Amino acid sequence: MPRVKVARKSTAIDMTAMCDVAFLLLTFFILTAKPKVEDPSKAEVPASSKEVTIPDDNVMTISIGKGNKIFFGISGNDVRIETLKAMGEKYNLTFTPAEQNKFANTEIFGVPMAQIKQFLNTPSDQMKTFEQRGIPADTTGNSELANWIINARKADRGLHGKDFSIAIKGDRLEEYPAVATVINILGNQKLFKFDLITTLRAAPKK
Repeated sequence: MPRVKVARKSTAIDMTAMCDVAFLLLTFFILTAKPKVEDPSKAEVPASSKEVTIPDDNVMTISIGKGNKIFFGISGNDVRIETLKAMGEKYNLTFTPAEQNKFANTEIFGVPMAQIKQFLNTPSDQMKTFEQRGIPADTTGNSELANWIINARKADRGLHGKDFSIAIKGDRLEEYPAVATVINILGNQKLFKFDLITTLRAAPKK
């Protein structure tokens, strides 16, 4: 009995669904990606042989830049607004909704309270040239940096019911006393756990 031959057909793959998935993933990554924010402190961090990842959320960052200028940053737009309001009450300043919105989108800054409104009303295209003189800090327990830390922690606990992870970023060319001042301010508030931001040192060649 003769064998029946089945006609061969070319294999066709419908790529429509695959294209949809690819575009959905691309859209997701574009919308969730965070743009890299330029660090105004310009701190050149020292190298370290160990690497510990700092969390992305609920972080307080204190940077010590060139000339011992201190910069302060906290995560969370809502926490930033509440912190700014509390600082305004302490220093007899009121902030407009536009100023609050500008501060909510400011990840790190280094200006004294006497300069904060000028800073918040500077156009975005001029921010790179705005001279940030640093946040005043001393070990008296009532410096502006100490008050920023206190009010930020109160705002975070009030809104989220938790406390910040703290990271200190110091310029490797600056002297230790500036870092010691920040550590003492944290110690006055019973904050003894913090991370030092460094860059990973290359492994020695064998």
